[in-house]
Amino acid sequence: MFTGIVTAIGTITKAEQRGDLRARINAPLDPARIDIGASIACSGVCLTVVDRGGEAGDAWFDVDISGESVKRTVAGMWTEGQSLNIEPSLRVGDELGGHIVTGHVDSIGEVVLAEKTGDSWKLVIRARAEMSPFIAEKGSITVNGVSLTVNDVRDRTDKTCDFMLNIIPHTAEVTTLGVLGVGDQVNLEIDVLARYLKRMQGLAAAG
Repeated sequence: MFTGIVTAIGTITKAEQRGDLRARINAPLDPARIDIGASIACSGVCLTVVDRGGEAGDAWFDVDISGESVKRTVAGMWTEGQSLNIEPSLRVGDELGGHIVTGHVDSIGEVVLAEKTGDSWKLVIRARAEMSPFIAEKGSITVNGVSLTVNDVRDRTDKTCDFMLNIIPHTAEVTTLGVLGVGDQVNLEIDVLARYLKRMQGLAAAG
């Protein structure tokens, strides 16, 4: 389980196709605190550490990425040189600073507006039709592994929706969100509470 609070930006330094895709990610972490078999969220995708090394502040870890994960995430994100938002899994006693995040990508969104507003960035992301019922004003959503609050939602006639986010300077600096532009795609995970509410509504309607 994760909280959507990114602790580092990592870079893919090696990617090779085996049975699955094996990627090596460099990040300013302490390898002594990265356990083999531990879960790490990489731009919103929960992956298992299969090897690690380096030194404090300059660590690397290897992960295997299944074909299903590659298919469900942003195209091209698992290639050498790509930057990823990194969050180790929540430990007992850690502060729940964002919201409950599972690390399972539900859909892909596309940035349709990115503009500076004061010191912050205004992002508008278009979500696919299957995601729209789960996105609500002032609700939580995970974008590339970052826990964010939805400021506004506009439904469209094709059942997709555009939702607006405000990215403060700190978030733009410590994550990859600050470099997003129009046309970029992002990994989206809906709030787990919204998922259960939608299920309950469906059961109530069926009954």
